[in-house]
Amino acid sequence: MSEEPLESWAQRRAADRARKLGRLRARTLAPGPERGSHVNPGVERVIEQWDGYQWVPVTVAVDLAATKALLFVPEPVDARLTEWDRPNMGEDTGRHRKPAPVERQEE
Repeated sequence: MSEEPLESWAQRRAADRARKLGRLRARTLAPGPERGSHVNPGVERVIEQWDGYQWVPVTVAVDLAATKALLFVPEPVDARLTEWDRPNMGEDTGRHRKPAPVERQEE
């Protein structure tokens, strides 16, 4: 078994720590053990951020919906394709294309 050199391990660990920096998580403020988010949707939650060494409280959300709005910010939606942006279907008679009507041949 070959071991990884210390320098490459340190670089990999530093990159992993930098990637996790600023990550957010939510914890319920309900009494008792930590449970799934769906168990108490109306309970307040504290939003914590990873600073590289510990989870630091940032803010408090009033319920599950507000928590999801803080943690999962939606990305901007691209404009839908317009009629002009669609690809040209062409004249092919591929497997899923409607066949053209066959003209009657004169004998």
